[in-house]
Amino acid sequence: MNAIKSISEFHKLLSLPEPRHPLVSVINLAECIFLEDDIWKGFVNRFYCVALKREAKGKIKYGQQHYDYDKGVLSFTAPNQVQHLDLETVECGSGDLLIFHPDFLLKHPLANNIHTYGFFSYAVNEALHLSAQEENDLIEILHKIDKECSHIDKHTQEIILSQIELLLNYSKRFYERQFITRKNNNHQLLIKFEQIVDSYFNDITDTPKQLLTVNHIAGLMNLSPNYLSDLLRVHTGQNTQQHIHEKLIEKAKEKLSTTNLSISEIAYAFGFEHAQSFSTLFKKKTDMSPVEFRHTFN
Repeated sequence: MNAIKSISEFHKLLSLPEPRHPLVSVINLAECIFLEDDIWKGFVNRFYCVALKREAKGKIKYGQQHYDYDKGVLSFTAPNQVQHLDLETVECGSGDLLIFHPDFLLKHPLANNIHTYGFFSYAVNEALHLSAQEENDLIEILHKIDKECSHIDKHTQEIILSQIELLLNYSKRFYERQFITRKNNNHQLLIKFEQIVDSYFNDITDTPKQLLTVNHIAGLMNLSPNYLSDLLRVHTGQNTQQHIHEKLIEKAKEKLSTTNLSISEIAYAFGFEHAQSFSTLFKKKTDMSPVEFRHTFN
């Protein structure tokens, strides 16, 4: 897999002049010209990317549906995510691309906190679709970052990172708005999620099966795991793993109180490789071990 390691190398591959700052850059997408290079057939960037494409036209697949958009589209890419570009069909369009290297975050709180912004792991079809005002708010921040790249001194890092953090916090707010405003589509996703979880636990038999995971459910729903968890958190207050555990404990209580299955048999039926792992989770969620819970019914 080809790796684009530096901001400078990325500029060269887009036929752009050297960046003004070695670790951060704001690129005008309309000025980009892709060099004919095999690297685009499969590559990873060693830096973060935030792309704001303005006046995006045509249909965009979002979750299970297709939508038409003519406003701003914002997408995020973390370092080392595999990407593929078809130079025969790709069009940069208009907009801005913010790129910044992880080294630029060193000794700043954002270095530890950036992983909390789950949208860096969203799929491309889960992009953020902005209103005109939201788009203007982000463009203003990008312009401030671009301007600051020309003033490299002891204050540069702090000023730029404060703007990047502001952009990320605005994006978090806008994503939460999007989760809410797309009520009809999200309602269908929530129903499908409940159906998948219910089907799994209603099919619990004495035969061992694989443990239900966030990745498995997200795959069935054609969503990225982080996007599904954030969607559920906004609408229900719980992420995907918490929902799975809640349903698991509910079904475990049912098995413990209505059957003579051993603790190990129940654990294996839910997909646990070790009964102790099941017992630990059960006690953590109920303050009682499975044995203690069963004794309350005797």
